[in-house]
Amino acid sequence: MDTILEARLQTQQRNTQNSQETSLWSSGFGMKLEAVTPFLGKYRPFVGRCCQTCTPKSWESLFHRSIMDLGFCNVVLVKEENTRFRGWLVRRLCYFLWSLEQRIPPCQDAPQKIMESTRVQNVISGRVPGGAGEGQVPGLVKKEVQRILGHIQAPIHPFLLRLFSWALLRFLNCVFLNVQLHKGQMKMVHKASQAGLPLVLLSTHKSLLDGVLLPFVLLSQGLGVLRVVWDSRTCSPTLRALLKKLGGLFLPPEANLTLDSPEGVLARAVVHAAMEQLLVSRQPLLIFLEEHPGAQGPRLSALGQTWLGLVVQAVQVGVIPDAMLVPVATTYDLVPDAPCDVYHALAPLGLWTGVLAVLRSLRGWGYSPRVCVRVHLAQPFSLQEYTINARSCWGSRETLEQLLQPIVLGQCTIVPDTEKEQEWTPATGPLLAFKEEDQLLVRRLSRHVLNASVTSSAVMSTAIMATLLLFKHQKLLGEFSWLTEETLLRGFDVGFSGQLRCLVRHTLSLLRAHVALLRVHQGDLLVVPRPGPGLTHLARLSAELLPAFLSEAVGACAVRGLLAGRVPPEGPWELQGIELLSQNELYRQILLLLHLLPQDLLLLQPCQSSYCYCQEVLDRLIQCGLLVAEETPGSRPACDTGRQRLSAKLLWKPSGDFTDSDSDDFEEAEGRYFRLSQQSRCPDFFLFLCRLLSPLLKAFAQAATFLHRGQLPDTESGYTEQLLQFLQATAQEEGFFECADRNLAISAIWTFRDLGVLQQMPSPAGPMLYLSPTFTSRENQEKLEQFIRQFICS
Repeated sequence: MDTILEARLQTQQRNTQNSQETSLWSSGFGMKLEAVTPFLGKYRPFVGRCCQTCTPKSWESLFHRSIMDLGFCNVVLVKEENTRFRGWLVRRLCYFLWSLEQRIPPCQDAPQKIMESTRVQNVISGRVPGGAGEGQVPGLVKKEVQRILGHIQAPIHPFLLRLFSWALLRFLNCVFLNVQLHKGQMKMVHKASQAGLPLVLLSTHKSLLDGVLLPFVLLSQGLGVLRVVWDSRTCSPTLRALLKKLGGLFLPPEANLTLDSPEGVLARAVVHAAMEQLLVSRQPLLIFLEEHPGAQGPRLSALGQTWLGLVVQAVQVGVIPDAMLVPVATTYDLVPDAPCDVYHALAPLGLWTGVLAVLRSLRGWGYSPRVCVRVHLAQPFSLQEYTINARSCWGSRETLEQLLQPIVLGQCTIVPDTEKEQEWTPATGPLLAFKEEDQLLVRRLSRHVLNASVTSSAVMSTAIMATLLLFKHQKLLGEFSWLTEETLLRGFDVGFSGQLRCLVRHTLSLLRAHVALLRVHQGDLLVVPRPGPGLTHLARLSAELLPAFLSEAVGACAVRGLLAGRVPPEGPWELQGIELLSQNELYRQILLLLHLLPQDLLLLQPCQSSYCYCQEVLDRLIQCGLLVAEETPGSRPACDTGRQRLSAKLLWKPSGDFTDSDSDDFEEAEGRYFRLSQQSRCPDFFLFLCRLLSPLLKAFAQAATFLHRGQLPDTESGYTEQLLQFLQATAQEEGFFECADRNLAISAIWTFRDLGVLQQMPSPAGPMLYLSPTFTSRENQEKLEQFIRQFICS
């Protein structure tokens, strides 16, 4: 695992009493990190365009090429020029004066309007079947409505909000080196807000700090007070009371009761009325589509889907004509509140616990390098336009068991021409009261927006460095520059810039808890990742780079699976390059791998079919030079588009039919063959792409090995602990700690449950996992393991 830093890093002179290791970690280069200029002169792509298939009008109307050149601004850099005053005293009080000048709209009489809404009045009067008003005194019901409304929200306190903004500004300047925001992205959001429609920001959730950082950023940019949806499970009652006065929203626990419960009917009516009043008043709303950090389970948040469903229904019933949805993401060099074991059981965060965490962060200020933060605002799009166009993209779907189990067991070889239906996020709360078609719309919209948020996120320097360290690259300076350029060429932005040596030193200093630096000779350094939890943490950081290379990684693993039965894995690259790979076989292997990988990892756009994605994967492999077309004798050249056949088969088709069958016609690709390129850089790049998916695939393979060792039946949490202990023990033996991760164990169990390997049955102690009768035989277990291991490149 030894990785040699090629160039000599010039370290500053320290006092003689400092140890050698301390001098290696010393850094005095913070101000040399320029996060606004292109890296090494390379083109910095403008990311965040909305889907042209689902929202073509928004794609065209809410964007102008001039905004690409506006550059970045540091949101927490507040100076005398940011206030209306000048002078030496203003320079010392600029933070406080800036907070006083922020525009906070006056509080409206929202509680009275919510009480007078049609939904709430119908429940109070008993006109709704099963409502809380049946057989009860209206006065008591009104008090219950006020109690529920008090749990949801509270009037915003302007003085408290200004005081909190001032304190947060000082805290952010102490903890972060900068908080960067693209001015062009902000201009798109401002343009969308001028349309007279409410803004709904749908965000990823990397840190608990996101809930206060994003409202601060948008308040500083003149968008007003952002109403933030919080999870009641993560906040104590005291903290909830404070957050509600700052604009927080909470879902009452009664809203999750059964559909026929009177308390649940009343709570859901109040939640609907509160959301409708908020949207009518055009207050911007922030919803987190990902689960809170440290949560064990699905990636998509059930709470976020519930609140998004309320927005969708408000548009459908005509409360508001439309809403502008804005995908948002926040990326950090290192997540500030990530503990050593991020998968511990999260207790509700109390007010004093938060204060102590702030004090600890301030105490460490000056002793540890500060991290950089990027806030990404993707292009807004119309919810009404998406709803109309998205329904036309729905097709037939089958479960993973129907798609993949017969192929795994060798019962058939043909992959069904349909999409995979896999939903791990349960529908809870008010979303259960929706029609099944509307629930499907909300789930696909959530996945679509989360895909937009992830693809618009910048790749931070720690993700690139963690990937290089994991894959044992020998020349960090050169490889850091190469991987950065490859990321930019794929249309992903990077969240750093500046001098290359300073960037490498800064990144290594951020990862000092997980790597060790040793001086070799003449100033050269040896960088050694620390085994055990350090490697697991580096694997989590490197996963942030996967979206940029996902298509190529899927394609490389599919090629590995295709060659697994022909060429030994340890065979030379020249021997593997001899094999001819037909386009039909490549399509089939890519489809099999796509069905195996969880949707929470792939995050494919619901408007894009798997067959269309297969062609995209193949195109990426050709573009990056891994595959070259092979012209067989008598076949039509690959460059011949065949105008006669195109006019006969495609020109009469409607535009929507191109993505269904003709663009992915297997018969059209019957005579097309490819070979692996023999360029000198291809073997290393092929191995690099395969290893991006290795942690997940190896966890799946070891979960298949564990089937005959595990103690079943057991609860899901109990079996997860069994599998995690097995992964950790295997990691100690093999030295591959990247797959010893609880979330990977959970993904493996849920995938096996969808595949029909495990079955979940009700019991008095709760749902229990059983091994299905089909996979009780050791032969079928080995077939499953072999099917998974064919995609793993050793």
